Amino acid sequence: MTQTTDRPAIAATPRPASPATTAGLLLRLVFGALFTAHGAQKIFEWTIAGTQQAFGQMGIPLADLAAPVVAVLEFGGGIALILGLLTRPIALLLAVDMLGALALVHLGAGPFVADGGYELVLALAGGAAALALVGPGRLSLDHLLFARRRAASPAA
Repeated sequence: MTQTTDRPAIAATPRPASPATTAGLLLRLVFGALFTAHGAQKIFEWTIAGTQQAFGQMGIPLADLAAPVVAVLEFGGGIALILGLLTRPIALLLAVDMLGALALVHLGAGPFVADGGYELVLALAGGAAALALVGPGRLSLDHLLFARRRAASPAA
């Protein structure tokens, strides 16, 4: 037996973003912008050739290969973080990138960035690692592209 009501159907209203969703978006936007700027500096200001030379002078292994890889990772990865696209793997790669910079270049100079120290790269590594752990959140291309696929797949 079905019942009918004279009440009008209530239109579905979108749920407001939770504090965790908003925090994830904020992390992605801030760290994405910082990584994009970090990579853009290597590509457009210093140029790849200049970055290769600087990496070589800093003693970074395989500087001719590392410089373009790092520059593209930081620039493209920053944009990907802003969009929330492939957030976890990109964030993990960026965290490893910054930990490499910390170990190979900045650790011996102390904490302060003005002295060539590690405070910036450590903060960038921490932000990227946090994003790798928590993921992109609802307000992301990852959620838009992959949430339906996860919901439709049977639980393992």
